[in-house]
Amino acid sequence: MSGARPARGDAPRISPRLERLPLLAPGMLSLLAGLWAGLSRLGWLDPTVGPAPGAHGPLMVSGFLGTLICVERAVALERPWAWGVAAVAGAGALATLVGAPWPVAPAATLVAGLGLVAIFLALLRREPAFHLAVMVGGAAAWVAGTGAWLRGAAFSAVAWWWVGFLVLTIVGERIELNRVRGLSARNRGVFAVLVLLLVAALGLAHAAPALGIRVLGAVLLALAGWLVAYDVARRTVAAGGLTRYIAFCLLSGYAWLGIGGALALGLGAASAGPVYDAQLHAVLVGFVMSMVLGHAPVIFPAVLRVPMAFGPSFYGPLVLLHASLALRIGGDLGGWQGARRWGAMLSALALVAFVGNVVRATLVGARAPRPASAEGAHHHREGEEARPHQGPPRRPHPARGPAQQGDEPGGHGEGGDR
Repeated sequence: MSGARPARGDAPRISPRLERLPLLAPGMLSLLAGLWAGLSRLGWLDPTVGPAPGAHGPLMVSGFLGTLICVERAVALERPWAWGVAAVAGAGALATLVGAPWPVAPAATLVAGLGLVAIFLALLRREPAFHLAVMVGGAAAWVAGTGAWLRGAAFSAVAWWWVGFLVLTIVGERIELNRVRGLSARNRGVFAVLVLLLVAALGLAHAAPALGIRVLGAVLLALAGWLVAYDVARRTVAAGGLTRYIAFCLLSGYAWLGIGGALALGLGAASAGPVYDAQLHAVLVGFVMSMVLGHAPVIFPAVLRVPMAFGPSFYGPLVLLHASLALRIGGDLGGWQGARRWGAMLSALALVAFVGNVVRATLVGARAPRPASAEGAHHHREGEEARPHQGPPRRPHPARGPAQQGDEPGGHGEGGDR
């Protein structure tokens, strides 16, 4: 396989980039190990076998999601040092998985977080854009939480920083993917205020949890409302194929973000126990994993340059994930330990089924004929473009106004806004 880049003006190559698999592998292993550790905490598995139960949070957030975000953004930046950041993130994930001596895992993860900040800053210099500034804030929240982990803080002092990392990264990507409807200056201003309030609330939650968690919950609830109001998913849910599936993932995820915010606002700070479990998992499973399920059919083909055959089977894990999470949170709030345990088990099975489905769809797609004219045409013709994940253009380009960039699949709707 030739590694040469296409000449300027040529059609982009669609050759698979399987050399990127080793960078993705630690993240995927962290997902499976994190699920194992989580089930061990709830008594489903022997806690003396496999990853330590206490590694569940770091494996899922930093090991799985942190590594995947670093790889995705290294693809966007296309600089050798950015791939080094992704490799360090993977090393931190593996150190967490095998229980490396303290403080190898948090130290490596901290370096990866700082590297991710540098990647976003480099992208921001290449193309100044608000969504990239939002994601810089997300990466900084990852650094803050990992720094607390490195200092030996309780995970409850780490977790909300990491929630901020994922929420800011995801909402920044939603803006980047041009999937919010045409926004007025006022509505953009509201979003900017919500982002600033979220960052301030994260700091307040760390310094004064009794007040800060309630403020953070209110901001998350408001942000969920903003996303429901302005994300184009409200329209594209009536479409077909991949576009409808992504819309279902987005809207259900926004609902869980609002539920998590309402739980934090109404129930306040908790450092352990059922309330803490319900608050965190509403956001980290309901919101974040919905986004993962929705964007995986776009991101993985963009990173690996291998097509993915989308089909109705993708809905099964999504439905099971939401039903099981409702069961778990109902058990948390109702004091039903059995419901909490079964909800966690079924959520783990949903995620494992999703991984299996992605592997199957990728193998099927890789065997299908592919057009030689444009990379990514195989996976986004239903509506979700892959181009933003390939990185912004190297040269400045004129701003695109609402009349020039649509929000419907194909980019020529009634008025999208970049």
